[in-house]
This record gives sequence, C-alpha cells and structure tokens, in this order.
Amino acid sequence: MSWAVQQRPRTALYAGYALAVLVVAYVLAFVDRQILNLLVEPLKHDLSLSDLQISLLQGPAFALFLSLGGLPIGRLIDRKRRITVLSIGIASWSVAAAACGLAPTYPVLLLCRIGVGVGEASMTPSAYSLIGDWFTRQRQGLAAGVYSMGAYLGSGLALIGGGALVARVHASANSIPGWRFAFLAVGAIGLPIALWVATLREPVRGLDAARPDAPSWPEAVAWFKGPSGLAAGVVNLSVALAAMASYALSAWIPSTLIRTFHLSPKQVGMAFGLTVVTAGMAGTFSTGLLGDALRRRGIRDGRLLALAGASILATPLAVLAPVAANPRLVMTMLWPLVFLITFAVGSGPASLQDITPGRLRGVQHAIAVLAVALLGLGLGPPLVAIVTDLVLHDEMQVGRALSIVMPVALVLSAASAILGRTAYRKALLDPS
Repeated sequence: MSWAVQQRPRTALYAGYALAVLVVAYVLAFVDRQILNLLVEPLKHDLSLSDLQISLLQGPAFALFLSLGGLPIGRLIDRKRRITVLSIGIASWSVAAAACGLAPTYPVLLLCRIGVGVGEASMTPSAYSLIGDWFTRQRQGLAAGVYSMGAYLGSGLALIGGGALVARVHASANSIPGWRFAFLAVGAIGLPIALWVATLREPVRGLDAARPDAPSWPEAVAWFKGPSGLAAGVVNLSVALAAMASYALSAWIPSTLIRTFHLSPKQVGMAFGLTVVTAGMAGTFSTGLLGDALRRRGIRDGRLLALAGASILATPLAVLAPVAANPRLVMTMLWPLVFLITFAVGSGPASLQDITPGRLRGVQHAIAVLAVALLGLGLGPPLVAIVTDLVLHDEMQVGRALSIVMPVALVLSAASAILGRTAYRKALLDPS
C-alpha cells in the first residue's frame, strides 16, 4: 500500500476539528467557483461578452474539466494519501483563480476557469472519503450536512465579498478593474489554507470495512454494474437534477435583480448572499439531521424520500420567485426556495455513504461530482442563457428563463428519486 496512515482510533474531538478544516477549504472552493456570478455585468462590459459566453465560464468550461479530473483523482484518492492529494488540489485551484484576474482575453480566462475546475476535482471525493473514516455510520448524515454547509457559506461570501470588493475598487478609482481585483484576492487566500489542510492526520482507511485496501478496476466496475451501483446512479441523477436548479439560480438571479430592478452589485451581493448563507446552511444541516432520524426510525430510504419531497415543495417557488413584481418579493420567496433546493442536494452524500463500501468512496464521490458537474453546473447556467438568448431573444427576460428551467429540473429530480426507491432499498440490504 502506498498511502500513509496514523494508526489511531477514531475520536470525536479530532474528527470535529478535521471536519472544520474541510469546511473552511470547501468554503474557499465555492468562493472561487461562484464569485464569477456577481461579476457578470463588468465582465460583459470589459471583454465584450454575451450571456452565452458568460454561461460557458459559469458552467461547461468549469464543469467539464471538474468532471474529467474527478475520476482519475477519485482513483488516486482510493490509493494514495488523501490529505496530500487534497492540499495539492487546493493550491492548484487557488493559483488558477488568481490567474483569472490577470487574463487579458476571453480564451485565456476560459483556460483559467478550466484550471480552477481541475483543481477542485480533488475537494469533494477527498472530503467524503475522509469523513467516512473520521465518523461512525450513525453520524454520517450530520457530518455530511455540516461539510455541505461550506458550499452555501462560500457561495454567500462570494456574493457579499465580491460585491463589496467591486464597489470599493470602483470608488477608489483604482487602475485595476474590480472584477480582476476580486479574482486576485480570492486566489491569494487559498495557499495558506492548502498548508493548513496538509497538517491534518490521515485516518485509518476503511475502519468499518473488512478490507481497507483499494479495489482493482475490475472489482470497482463490477460493483457499479450491480444493484448497489444502480442505486448510486439513482441518487446521483436525482441530486444532479436538483443541482441544475441550484446552479441556474445562483448563476442568473444576480443578473435578474440587476437588470430588472437596477440594483447595484453590492446591493444584490449583500441581499442574495445572506439568503444563500442562512437558507443554504439551514437546508443542508436540516437534511443531515432528518436523514439520520429517519434511518434510526427504520425508514431505510428516508434520505431519498426527503430529497424527493424537498424538490416537489421547491417547484412552485421556482416558477414564481424569478418573475416576482418587486425585489422585496423576490428575496422573500428566495429564502424558502434556496432552503428546499439545498435540502434536496444535501440529501445525496449521506445517501451514497450508506450504500458505498469505504474502499470505493473516492471513486463513488468522484462520480457524484461528475454527475453534478455535467448535469447541474454544466447544463443549468447554459440552459438559462439559451432560453434567454435563443428562445426569448431578450436579455431582460432572464428571470422568465429561470422560471422555465428550474421547475423542470426539480420535477425530474423528484421523479427519479421516487422511481429509484426499490433499487435503493435493495442496495441497503446488500451494500456489497
């Protein structure tokens, strides 16, 4: 075996500390990923870009290489020292994020966003593999929920901090455009965090498994072709469709508010950022607690039912919120919408932990990232731009485009979860 481990028993205190460090790193990942959403208007102006070009930066350019990098990195995570893989990944995406601020042209900016995607491919597979060994099975939902809160804390901070940075740089008449300064600032934060992550102890791999060694490729493929693999596919599809609505919302609601109601980036960043932080964290924390409670009560597929229910409840809000008559009403409806969508997305990781052997968690969560990246991030923002530019033919109708794309994604998410319940229950009975 080529990974190094600390031969120590699992302790709640150290597990809590290590989880906190992972949350900080995940916050950074989403700040780097999502700050672009508040910089759409200055980017369009400075580089003469269309909504469709912007959507490629938000979605496919990032998502495709996040996905492509995920599988080999997931395999690396199952075979090598996970802490090392993750710390190198954090340093890599931070350098790429800073480079976005120096990009002179759109193609260079596109390449830099690809670099951020490749680096971030190490984050979630490493984290869930580590969480699986730091926490007992009975605490997987809570631990996964706490970790997932980092995504919404990071997204919210990107909006709040990005808006404030752009406004401050603009007010100071600095020669550096605000969007460039924002990219440089968030990239610079990453290197100290990479060093901090590198100080964590590698846990004993597969503490709950009979065999802690990494499986061969044929063994991994055989697992994914079996009943458990089918169940994992159901979870991944349902989560990815809910994530499509989430990424579409986070990518285009700032521009909707700016274009429709003539709000400033700072106003939008503060209002929507606080919504994302509070509602997103509440949603992911709640789904972890509820999922664990349902499991304790003997409802084996409770996490999947919670996912479907949240997607169904979010659908009418997804129709109404983007086209509401005033910004106050938009923000009022956005809080429960963000809560429910994040509740649905947050049900996925613990659902996968329940049916995945510890030896396969790196590859499994890499596949989950691939599904969310390709369907959620890769299609969510571009579909809104396509409807806006090619169907409605009016960039002022971006809110209407959101109210079309999001509900369809949420209904499909709920349907896939409900239809997949039988396969999931069978996988829980036989997780091999």
